[in-house]
Amino acid sequence: MARQVETFSRRVQFDVMDGEFVPSRSVTCRQIAALKTGLTWEAHLMVRKPEDCLDAFHDAGAAKIVFHYEACPSPEDTIRRIKDLGMKAGLAINPETPGAAANRFLQELESVLFLSVNPGYYGSKFIPGVLDKIASFRRDNPDVEIGIDGGIKLDNVAAIARTGVNVIYVGSAVFLQPDPAAAYRRLVRLAADATGFRSESSQI
Repeated sequence: MARQVETFSRRVQFDVMDGEFVPSRSVTCRQIAALKTGLTWEAHLMVRKPEDCLDAFHDAGAAKIVFHYEACPSPEDTIRRIKDLGMKAGLAINPETPGAAANRFLQELESVLFLSVNPGYYGSKFIPGVLDKIASFRRDNPDVEIGIDGGIKLDNVAAIARTGVNVIYVGSAVFLQPDPAAAYRRLVRLAADATGFRSESSQI
């Protein structure tokens, strides 16, 4: 998949799941490192103890680490360690978590990622109520990079773009299609037609 992404995107996010914080397991840091992709890549750590694997992802070449607010007793310490390693830091928020949970960390974060599905399963059902949460967060925080991840499809991408997100992470809507590059371009076009949005990310 990473080779496919290189043909139509400059940036990719790898989902890393440990089978504990979320039910599923996915690629490991070692497997990502072995891809030797030329893309700028980030890791979305859906793991119970993200602080335990930060050094490994740094050594593998990650430009950014996104970890879950719900997974850390002390998000401040995790953010500090990510930054000390020279990587960018993003905070992910599950659908049931208020957006305001991120507020006290914003000065140290590069982005906030809103999950629009219950995490852990590829192709999970989109939760529409997350859009109101994002729109409210955007009004309160006009300069923060906001991402959305989960359940993005042709029939909802325009509404998603109108919430004010900067980055839309797409997975099954691209990679389960016969022509992933064409599917990606169509999603970007729909978002752009709605708001002038220009996506630069694709999620694996």
